Amino acid sequence: MSRRFLLEQVDDVSVVQLYADGFKKLSRREKLLAWHLYLAAIAGRDIYYDQRYAHNLELRAVLEGILTHGSGVPEPVVQEVRRFTKLFWINSGPHNAITARKQLLRLTTDEWMAAVEAAAAAGAPFQGRQGESPRALAARLVPIVFDPDVDPILTLKTPGAGRDILESSANNLYADVSLRDLDGFRERHALNSRLVKSSGQLVEEVYRVGGRYDREIRRIIQHLEDALPYAPDSTAAALRALIRFYTTGEDADRVAYDIAWVRDDTGTVDTVNGFVEVYLDPRGAKGAWEGIVSCINVDKTRRIETIAAHAQWFEQEMPWEARFKRTEVTGMSARAIDVVIETGDSGPITPVGINLPNDQAVREQYGSKSVLLANVSEAYERSTPEVLRTEFCWDDAEAARSRAWGVLSRDIATELHEVVGHGSGRMAEGSAAPPSELLREHYSALEEARSDLVALYFLPHPRLADLGLLSAADQAEIVRAEYEQFTRGVLLQLRRVREGDQLEEDHMRNRQLVVNWLRRHTAAIEVRRRDGKTYFVVVDVDAFHDGVGRLLAEVQRIKGEGDYGAARTLIESYGVHFDAVLRDEIVARVEALRLPSYSAFVMPRLSPVMGRDGSIVDIDVSYPCDLESQMLEYSAMTRA
Repeated sequence: MSRRFLLEQVDDVSVVQLYADGFKKLSRREKLLAWHLYLAAIAGRDIYYDQRYAHNLELRAVLEGILTHGSGVPEPVVQEVRRFTKLFWINSGPHNAITARKQLLRLTTDEWMAAVEAAAAAGAPFQGRQGESPRALAARLVPIVFDPDVDPILTLKTPGAGRDILESSANNLYADVSLRDLDGFRERHALNSRLVKSSGQLVEEVYRVGGRYDREIRRIIQHLEDALPYAPDSTAAALRALIRFYTTGEDADRVAYDIAWVRDDTGTVDTVNGFVEVYLDPRGAKGAWEGIVSCINVDKTRRIETIAAHAQWFEQEMPWEARFKRTEVTGMSARAIDVVIETGDSGPITPVGINLPNDQAVREQYGSKSVLLANVSEAYERSTPEVLRTEFCWDDAEAARSRAWGVLSRDIATELHEVVGHGSGRMAEGSAAPPSELLREHYSALEEARSDLVALYFLPHPRLADLGLLSAADQAEIVRAEYEQFTRGVLLQLRRVREGDQLEEDHMRNRQLVVNWLRRHTAAIEVRRRDGKTYFVVVDVDAFHDGVGRLLAEVQRIKGEGDYGAARTLIESYGVHFDAVLRDEIVARVEALRLPSYSAFVMPRLSPVMGRDGSIVDIDVSYPCDLESQMLEYSAMTRA
């Protein structure tokens, strides 16, 4: 029986089923470990919803209440609420996860108010403010779901002259705080706190037991403790370190956890659980919560392990100054994995590769772990319409290269990006602070550009063929396919930004920065038009590679020196602004073909198999193939 990958399309989002074939190969002990980590990943899901937007949890409860108690609501209204709620689940709130812009409900306010009242009358468990009627609750949420000028952008890193990036962003990482307030203020818990102004003073609401998110964190800890009896020694040590960090919230305990997690590189089952990536924060300081559980994909691990094993060679061959090269690369581990579940900042929209921890000092001294999300990569490929490839290729030869080599080139580039890119380089001697603090709102985009440039730089090197990572006979075609894929991706990503003329998401800024810089400073890329359509065409592979090396050296210098001014100039010159007329053309082309802008994933579902004595004897994996049922199940689990 053939598998379903593409389940549905909601507006411009593909909803795709993710499969984890490696799970059934696990031992009973490993399955039980994965089960408790799976529960821990679900237990923290509401933390991320609240971090993204202060109204998220309340609004989600109302939307889900209408869907589950909508018998008295007109069917067209239910269907519109369903459309909006699916986008809400996919983006973990009303703000688009890619563009950061708020999406609106396509109803009248009267239809909305009546729907909330009807659902409440049917038994929907709404919990508004004390003494608040369902109608008053619905009225209070009207600006959130209908007014485009209320909290319009989740994270705005380039708000324009005279505007503050914190005050202009709608996320819930700060309350009544501006950048001016932070002058002279030293955060003790920069990664794991919400910063608020109280009686004129800045206060850190720390994410820990007894602090902010106490209820959710205690539940996570309980599931982590339940996992300990099934964990190998090194995994158990990492979990205990994580429990301690969740308990104290102290940065020293976070560092201890990062080190323990890096050292845990032997087990089959792994997890990421905590406050990790800083893309949500316009300052690039505060970590968004995420939960990932995975198992190793043995068949696809050899290539990425080979890259990690030769990390020292890659380091020495970098095109940047010797003072930024690590003299001894240690602690590098790399795997291909099958994702079992991703929640929070990592799901339902997921990356294809990860390199952690983000702490630069830990990376330099202890190393890092890199993973290729093999089943995510496969699901992307199996669900992508062929016409999405051909529509933006200049000729049949480019389309044929993409068809033949696109998956392989993307996977190798992802592995180089994660293992060698993020895992390479060092700060200049005497650096006063980590690069994320020095480069602030521009750090994440710059670091992603650096890692992409590393992958693009090494892809043509003969050493990759010598290591057996690709065929020497096919390498030139593979390289060209990836350079073309990367370049036309900058056109394709414009379909995601339907309003305005600037990018806010760091990965999108990174890709546009690289291509725009190459267009300006090399002869590698030509802009061509045919039949009213625009194409970015790679015409000189050698010039492309040479330009990548020159740009990479400068990006590493900026990071290594913490040169904020140069980072700002580079990113704002090449990565932020785009031609809105060109965007409108791209949107029209994809809409004519009804092509998706991005993808979201329905995760595998784990279920306990109970014995006669009530104990868990096994864990079963199944595939819901339904976004709505999975999201409602997760919400019910966090309410229990």
